[in-house]
Amino acid sequence: MEKEKRTEIGSIGEFGLIDTIRETVTLYHPGTLKGIGDDAAVLGPTELVRVVTTDMLLEGVHFDLSYTPLTHLGFKAVAVNVSDVAAMNAIPTQVTVSLALSNRFSVEAVAAIYEGINLAAAHYKVDVVGGDTTASRTGLVISVTAIGEAKKGEICYRSGAKINDIICVTGDLGGAFMGLQVLEREKQVYLADPKMQPRLDAYSYVTGRQLRPDARMDIVHELRDLHVVPTSMIDVSDGLASELFHICQASDVGVAIYEDKLPIDKQTYDTAFEFNMDPITSVLNGGEDYELLFTIDQKDFPSLEKHPDIHFIGHVTAADQGKLLITKSQTAVPLKAQGWKHF
Repeated sequence: MEKEKRTEIGSIGEFGLIDTIRETVTLYHPGTLKGIGDDAAVLGPTELVRVVTTDMLLEGVHFDLSYTPLTHLGFKAVAVNVSDVAAMNAIPTQVTVSLALSNRFSVEAVAAIYEGINLAAAHYKVDVVGGDTTASRTGLVISVTAIGEAKKGEICYRSGAKINDIICVTGDLGGAFMGLQVLEREKQVYLADPKMQPRLDAYSYVTGRQLRPDARMDIVHELRDLHVVPTSMIDVSDGLASELFHICQASDVGVAIYEDKLPIDKQTYDTAFEFNMDPITSVLNGGEDYELLFTIDQKDFPSLEKHPDIHFIGHVTAADQGKLLITKSQTAVPLKAQGWKHF
C-alpha cells in the first residue's frame, strides 16, 4: 500500500501555505476587488447594508477529529457562518478564514480543509477573501468571518416578533443531535476494540446532519421571490427552545408552540427511541441543525401555506402568557431551554 504523502507546513512556511491556499480559491462577486494576497481584502462600495458575523470552531469543543473528516469540517465552518447571515435575511458575499494548526497537520491536511471550504464557497457563492494562519500548541482552531448584504428594509432582527405572528421553522429538527450521539457511541466502541468497524450505514441522515450541515440560503431566496419579509428570524444552532427564548427576550413577547406540529425526520425519531430518549427533547434542545426559525405576519401565511419545507409550529403571544409547549393531549407546559451552553 502506497504511503500517504505528507508535506510538513514548516517546509513551505506561512507564505508558501498562503500561496497554496490562494491557488485553490475562486471569486464570484465583482464587488470583491482584492482577495487573498495583500495586507487586507478590498471590497467595492454598495448601496446595500452589510451584516458581519464570526464563528470559531475549536477541536475538542465543537468537533472531534476522530470521526470528523477534514473536508466536512471545512464545509461546516463556512456553513455555520452563512447560516447566521441567512438568519438576518441577507445574502452572503465574502468570508475570511483563519486557521490555528498544531504540528499534527500537514500541507495535505490543510488542503483537505480548504477543499471543504471551497466547496461551501461555490455552494453559497461567496468569495474567500483572506484570513490568517498561525501555530497552535493544542488542537485545530478554525475561525470564519462572513459578510453579507441586503436592502435595509429586508434585514430581519430577533426583536421584530409581534403578538399573533405565526411561528415558522424550516426542515426538520433534532437530527444533528442524534447524529452526534451515534458518532460518540461508535467512537467508544472503536476505542474499546479497534478491530470493530463503526456501524454508520443505518444512520446516514442524522450523521450527515451533524458532520455537514447546510445553511438554508434556499429559503432566504424563496422568501425574496415571494416578497415575504419575516418579522423576526434566528437560526437553530443551540436548540429550538433556546432560539425561541432569544426571540421572546428581544421582542418582549411570549410563544405557544404545538408538539404535534414540530418537524422530525423518521431516522431522528427512530434513533432517539433506540437511545431511550424522548424524540421531542431532541427537537427542542438538540443543536446544530442550522434551520431557520422565524415569525411572519398573518397576512403572509397564504404565500407560504403550501411550501413543502416550512412548518407552522405555533404563534406569538403576550409576554405575560409565558413560553408554552402545547402537548398532544392539549396540556400547556412551560418550555425549558436546555440546549448548547457555550460556557
